[in-house]
Amino acid sequence: MDWKHEATDKLRCYEAKKTSLERSADEIKRLGEDMTRIRSATTDSTPVSGGTSTREDALVNNITRREELRLARRDAIRWVRMVDSALEVLDEQERLVLDRFYIHRAKGNVERLCGELNVEIATAYRRRDDALRHFTLALYGVVET
Repeated sequence: MDWKHEATDKLRCYEAKKTSLERSADEIKRLGEDMTRIRSATTDSTPVSGGTSTREDALVNNITRREELRLARRDAIRWVRMVDSALEVLDEQERLVLDRFYIHRAKGNVERLCGELNVEIATAYRRRDDALRHFTLALYGVVET
């Protein structure tokens, strides 16, 4: 397995995963509110043999979607905590380098980083490689297999 590649993928997805935590919590709350708005099935109509009503379908779909979101959110929380704990091991400069190269990528970030660290481009890339190696080791305990 290419551990460095896995680590860079995690860094590139980091912000999106963190954002998903907030959005999924909002969606779970919205579905919960929708659940209270869904009226119960009426008892004055003749039931269809073997079928369900649209209200029952809506209730079941709501419950299913909320449960799927809860499970996905739980996994995302674990994922973010794992990446956070690996980032905490790094020093401030290593976090800055990884942030510029992977987490908040933007045009001109390398040049801006060189200015902030007062280094040449080749040195910035060396620091990126060192920081990525340190992050990968903190995340997985291995760098190469």
